[in-house]
Amino acid sequence: MTTSTRRSVLRTTAWSSLAVAAALAGCNKKDDAAPAAASAPAASTAAAPASAASAPLKVAFAYLGTVGDGGWTFAHDNGVKAMQKELGSRVEVKTVESVPESADAERVFRDMVAQGNTLVFGTSFGYMEPMLKVAADNKGVKFEHATGYKTADNMSTYDNRTYEGAYMAGVIAGGMTRTNTIGVVGSIPIPEVIRNIDSYTLGAQSVNPKVKVKVVWVNEWFNPPKETEGAQSLIDGGADVLLQNTDSSAVLQTAEKNGKYAFGWDSDMTSYGPKAHLASAVNNWGPYYIKTARDVIAGTWKPGRTWWGVKEGAIDLVSISDKVPADLKAKVDTVKAGLKDGSFAIWKGPIVSNDGKEQVKAGTTADDAFLGGIKFFVKGVEGQVPGAK
Repeated sequence: MTTSTRRSVLRTTAWSSLAVAAALAGCNKKDDAAPAAASAPAASTAAAPASAASAPLKVAFAYLGTVGDGGWTFAHDNGVKAMQKELGSRVEVKTVESVPESADAERVFRDMVAQGNTLVFGTSFGYMEPMLKVAADNKGVKFEHATGYKTADNMSTYDNRTYEGAYMAGVIAGGMTRTNTIGVVGSIPIPEVIRNIDSYTLGAQSVNPKVKVKVVWVNEWFNPPKETEGAQSLIDGGADVLLQNTDSSAVLQTAEKNGKYAFGWDSDMTSYGPKAHLASAVNNWGPYYIKTARDVIAGTWKPGRTWWGVKEGAIDLVSISDKVPADLKAKVDTVKAGLKDGSFAIWKGPIVSNDGKEQVKAGTTADDAFLGGIKFFVKGVEGQVPGAK
C-alpha cells in the first residue's frame, strides 16, 4: 500500500461516521464516539529520579517515512528526541522507519512487543487496524496511535490541531499577497485537509477580505514531483503565496524558484527555500510523548483520545521571516495568545461555505464534532471539494 493511504479513504469514512454520531449525541470532537480531548500537560518539571534498580521504560515508534522527509516523520522524530532529552535514562527508545501501512505493520508491532517494549507508538493513520490486533493480544503493553479514532483498553489515539497553524499562516498570506490570490497544494480531500484549507482562508480573510484561494489536489501525502507540478500550476494561475498539506518541501522549493512566497508544513522548512519562506506551521509532538511516557512510568496512563493545539504547545508558527511586516507579526502573536488562553476561536460564526450556505451561525463556535466532519470550502475558496454533494 502506498504512502497516500496514511489518512485516506478509511479516515474519511471514520470522520464522517463519528461526526454523525457526535451530532446526534451533542458536541465535542466525536463526542460520545470518542473520549474528550485530554487536558493540557502541566508545566515541564523534572521527573522524580528512578531508583537504581528501576529498569528504563522501553518505548518503540513506527515511522511511515524516513526522518529525511523534512516534514511529517521528521517532526515525530523531533518529538522523540525531546522525550529522550527530558526523561534521559528513564526511557530506552527504538524507532523503525518506512513501516508500510499493510499487514507488514502488524509484524513490526509484534516484533516491538517481542523485544520487550511496553509502550508502542504508531505515527500514521494506516496503522490503526494492525495495532488493534496486536493490542488485543498484548494487554500488558500500552499502544498509542496517531490520527486514528479507535481505542481499546490498552490503546489510545492522539492528534494535533494543524488547522491552528494553517490559520496563522493565512494571516500572513493575506497581508503578503499582491495578487489577492493565494494557493494550497492539498493531499487528499478528507476533513483534516479541508479544515486546514478553510482555516488558512479564514486567516487570510481576517486581514484581507479580497483574498481568493485556489486549490490543487495531488491525492498523495508524499510525492515531490506531483507537489512540484501542483505548486507550479497554482503559480501559473496567479497565486503568489502558497501553503501545502503534503509532507515534502517541494512546494516551498517551487515557490523559491519562481520568486513567490510559501510556508513550511509539519516541520521548520526554512532551509529549503529561505527567500520564499514566510514561516513554518509546525507539529510539536514532544509534549505528548513526554507526558505519555511519564504516565506509563507512574502507572497513571489511561486510554482515550487527545487532540492538542497551540494551547498545549503542540502547534506553532515558527521562523517568521523578516520580510513579514511588524503589524502582521503582531496579529499572529495576538491570535496565538488567544488560542493559548482560550479567548480566541478560529471557527466562530458567521461562517459561510462558498455555495452561500450558513455553516456556523453568528455568535456560535463550532465544536469538535463539527470540525471533525468538515466537507465544504468556506467562502473565498474556488471550486468544490472533490466527491462532495
